[in-house]
Amino acid sequence: MDPNFEDQSKLPELKLDAKQSQGFLSFFKTLPHDTRAIRLFDRRDYYTAHGENATFIAKTYYRTTTALRQLGSGSDGLSSVSVSKNMFETIARDLLLERTDHTLEIYEGSGSSWRLVKSGTPGNLGSFEDVLFANNEMQDTPVVVALLPNFRENGCTVGLGYVDLTKRALGLAEFLDDSHFTNLESALVALGCKECLLPVESGKTGEIRALHDALTRCGVMLTERKKSEFKMRDLVQDLSRLVKGTIEPVRDLVSGFEFAPGALGALLSYAELLADESNYGNYNIQRYNLDNYMRLDSAAMRALNILESKTDANKNFSLFGLLNRTCTAGMGKRLLHMWLKQPLLDVQEINSRLDLVQTFVEDPALRQDLRQHLKRISDIERLVHSLEKKRAGLQHVVKLYQSCIRLPYIKSALERYDGEFSSLIKEKYSDPLALWTDDGHLNKFLALVEAAVDLDQLENGEYMIASSYDPALSALKNEQESLAQQIHNLHKQTAKDLDLSIDKALKLDKGTQFGHVFRITKKEEPKIRKKLTTQFIVLETRKDGVKFTNTKLKKLGDQYQRILEEYKNCQKELVNRVVHTASSFSEVFCNVAGLLSELDVLLSFADLASSCPTPYTRPLITPSFVFIHKMIIDLLAIIGCGDIILEGSRHPCVEAQDWVNFIPNDCKLVRGKSWFQIITGPNMGGKSTFIRQVGVIILMAQVGSFVPCEKATISIRDCIFARVGAGDCQLRGVSTFMQEMLETASILKGSTDKSLIIIDELGRGTSTYDGFGLAWAICEHLVEVINAPTLFATHFHELTALAQENAVHEPNMKQIVGVANYHVSAHIDSSSRKLTMLYKVEPGACDQSFGIQVAEFANFPESVVALAREKAAELEDFTPTAVIPNDAREEVGSKRKREYDSDDMSRGAARARKFLKEFSEMPLDTMDVQQALQIVNKMKDDLQTEAVNSQWLQQFF
Repeated sequence: MDPNFEDQSKLPELKLDAKQSQGFLSFFKTLPHDTRAIRLFDRRDYYTAHGENATFIAKTYYRTTTALRQLGSGSDGLSSVSVSKNMFETIARDLLLERTDHTLEIYEGSGSSWRLVKSGTPGNLGSFEDVLFANNEMQDTPVVVALLPNFRENGCTVGLGYVDLTKRALGLAEFLDDSHFTNLESALVALGCKECLLPVESGKTGEIRALHDALTRCGVMLTERKKSEFKMRDLVQDLSRLVKGTIEPVRDLVSGFEFAPGALGALLSYAELLADESNYGNYNIQRYNLDNYMRLDSAAMRALNILESKTDANKNFSLFGLLNRTCTAGMGKRLLHMWLKQPLLDVQEINSRLDLVQTFVEDPALRQDLRQHLKRISDIERLVHSLEKKRAGLQHVVKLYQSCIRLPYIKSALERYDGEFSSLIKEKYSDPLALWTDDGHLNKFLALVEAAVDLDQLENGEYMIASSYDPALSALKNEQESLAQQIHNLHKQTAKDLDLSIDKALKLDKGTQFGHVFRITKKEEPKIRKKLTTQFIVLETRKDGVKFTNTKLKKLGDQYQRILEEYKNCQKELVNRVVHTASSFSEVFCNVAGLLSELDVLLSFADLASSCPTPYTRPLITPSFVFIHKMIIDLLAIIGCGDIILEGSRHPCVEAQDWVNFIPNDCKLVRGKSWFQIITGPNMGGKSTFIRQVGVIILMAQVGSFVPCEKATISIRDCIFARVGAGDCQLRGVSTFMQEMLETASILKGSTDKSLIIIDELGRGTSTYDGFGLAWAICEHLVEVINAPTLFATHFHELTALAQENAVHEPNMKQIVGVANYHVSAHIDSSSRKLTMLYKVEPGACDQSFGIQVAEFANFPESVVALAREKAAELEDFTPTAVIPNDAREEVGSKRKREYDSDDMSRGAARARKFLKEFSEMPLDTMDVQQALQIVNKMKDDLQTEAVNSQWLQQFF
């Protein structure tokens, strides 16, 4: 039994008489069958679940079926379980935030009359936000997506609409996809999709199964809707009511799509956005472009441990957990979540983030000052959301006020900075803060709160309108105080008349039953019994004393109660007015929230980079060029553009573990030389860690973070594909090997020469010959056709022969360019045969995997190890062909290195950079190939003319 399971005697007990039981059972039978819906019935102090739901809750949350009770008898009996308020919160959080296979419904009523009052899905949390986030921060904003696929012979055109109900954002996208839906998967990951609407029977069985598999890989709940709901009719008119601004931009945006508007129409209907008037004029709409961010599929997200998992031993197991040092209440975490799913592709934008991180790294005083202020910032985004949904009270307004009064301090701290990037700080933060905190914006809001709210009462935990704010409220307050004084005077006079000490013997009580009354102890009662019976009205005699009143006290008490009710109603009306006025500042609050959350994340990056035992460094970001001339390749290679060079790189999450003393490694992915790296070596030697850390470092750099390297030069990658192990999925009938092949097929179809590919142990799930044949063919395709930088870790040592084809030029041998062998080193003691992992990645191939030595580590029986050695010796026939003989090495390296004058090199490099800058600024997307070649040839001729006086430049011609 689960230790958290409440003792059965403490579980709320469902007590219904026979008539009530029969009424409920008859109602329950009328509910439609829905395997996904968990239905809870509100019994005021607790909830109940019945039938299959009761069994599910008992097994999943109580971890025992002894919590089940029977409602009714015989064949009509129904399994039931009681759920306390605390357990309800646990169940709601798990169903809606962790799982993606159930919805949650709440019913209210009695007998046979019940009605659905709340429903929620992983993508639509609106009804349960008060339960889910009352004591927890909202770390991620769920998104609901609707898809309208149009299958054709050459692929599938996907129309996509999405809605973020928390941020009130709508979006449209349309793109061509392959049979594995690699583009769709990237979009679902980037958007953080939790739920997807699909039309029923929208394609052939095989096509739809592939689409369902893509949703499953991303952990997205599938909700099927009628095809008639996916319609465009009246969409522009509906959007004009929801979206801010005029209708023309909305109409222009929608007209640019063929299928996406139908998907968005289904979303508006499903989320019932038009039924809530608080949504009108509060939504934004945009076109979502897949090419705006680095694409990441679900396999890459898992392989690189980007987001947190329930199985993480500590927060530093994931990149999110490591980077998350944010201070604001929720806003920074959500933005970091989004940034990690949407790494940037624009060099200028990445460098802008890096400039800001460098500012905060180099100025620890500024960093600490800002972080101290940000710790006092509430979750402005969610507070504004409550304002707009008309769910806010005075407490929400006060929290916004308390956040706003920190802004001048943040602005002052930023303005004190006068370093290298002061102009960027001014443009990004100081100027916007100055605008939003002026008298026309948030200063007006601050004045409203200071005038309207009784701030002195906040220390007592009371949120009240100040009586001075409204003449009517002030008059009621004065009258209330006057009556209170008259009651107090009457109390004093009565104590004098009865010859009793005030408060000690004669007390003044106030209760809901009698209002204001006098009370004396039973001990004192005999002393004044005669006066009590003649001058007062005795109301109640109990152990704690005798309560009595007179006509004067009753009259004053009734007046006081009436004035108090009027005062409360006036307060309520004024609170509504203040909240409504505060909601008019929503747009400014949203802008401030965006600025503060961005500042929070960048400060978090800087804090991590500075506080690590080995500090992080700023990466040099270079563009990834499309090469159309060999000379340009040579020039870029000379000045280091387009390559990925990581010196002294470390895995950020592994080195953060307490028990690890991390050994850094270099990684040099150089086009034409080591663009495709085959990495061999022993099990447990660090191959997987090495290839993953390269992917993690590149992702960190494109998010705008410093990286765990001594020095890093990174060319922009448009996508990271990672296949680093797969498991069976029996529910879909997919074996380990089939899963491996599906993921590899996605890589082969979706990658480009600007991607990064990370593959670990490909082909091990089938026979040795089949696996090796597949691995070789895939390697050749990646090298020759895709030409993307690749890290390929393998135990197929025969693959290292690819590098020999790269190095040795023979007439009849197919040349494969850019392959290099690396291995993780290990040492075996000649006497004890003890294996020691060195965890260094070094050039060259490794000819053994040391599997038997690793088995010895695992304490295999000696007889088993001995037999393994014997059989391995019989089967071993591999000779490391990838090691190039000395004479071949000399032949390969026979080109004599030329010496150049340093001034000549400097002038030549400056001219080469000018050439490359002109080339990079060419609008290749809008030019045909012939036109581009003509311009490049002219640029080349001009460069060749100028190269007459430069020996260094002449080497390229």
